[in-house]
Amino acid sequence: MIKSEKFTLAGAAGQMEGVIDTPEQAPRGIALVAHPHPLFGGTMDNKVAVTLMRTFVGLGYVVARINFRGVGASEGVHDHGIGETDDMALLHAWMVEKYPGLPVALAGFSFGTFVQSQLAARLAAAGTPAERLVLVGAAAKKWDMAAIPADTILIHGELDETIPMVDVLEWLRPQDIPLLVIPGADHFFHRKLQHIKGWVTQMWHRPTDVAAEETDTASAG
Repeated sequence: MIKSEKFTLAGAAGQMEGVIDTPEQAPRGIALVAHPHPLFGGTMDNKVAVTLMRTFVGLGYVVARINFRGVGASEGVHDHGIGETDDMALLHAWMVEKYPGLPVALAGFSFGTFVQSQLAARLAAAGTPAERLVLVGAAAKKWDMAAIPADTILIHGELDETIPMVDVLEWLRPQDIPLLVIPGADHFFHRKLQHIKGWVTQMWHRPTDVAAEETDTASAG
């Protein structure tokens, strides 16, 4: 069972409304989930954001979500991703202090992928990189997506008209990072949410983890 607790956190534009979701066991990591565009109905309760939350709780992570500026009870006004990245960085610092010593994963949907790509770049530059990223409906060409780590999990809908898949492929091509495409899925993954949870859960192990397991198996043989 997921335990959910609401919280407020003081940010540069005022109080931010958020929720922490915790697994039954002691958490193995922290995950921050960013929601889609605030000016188009995006909230922390968006169904893709909630699916990402449930996925990470299932993986044993404590998950934090916030409503971006001007959404729900969060104060302030939309800041085109600049202030939202600052707010997510503040949430990151707060969660790291609250749960010291745990790795931090970043996940986002649509506009939230832009925020998380920028935050990931900021954390890497500071010498405290994220454990791994999960980006669903990556906002390529919509916003200035930062370059991302090679082990990022990217999921996109075949029939996404909001962010055409060709734009995502053009963004990924010079980075040589693969994209997981869900056949028949639109931008909001109607009736396809189970694929997000299923693929992230299956792919969460790092390639180095798999290589280590194969080495151990070979040695045992």
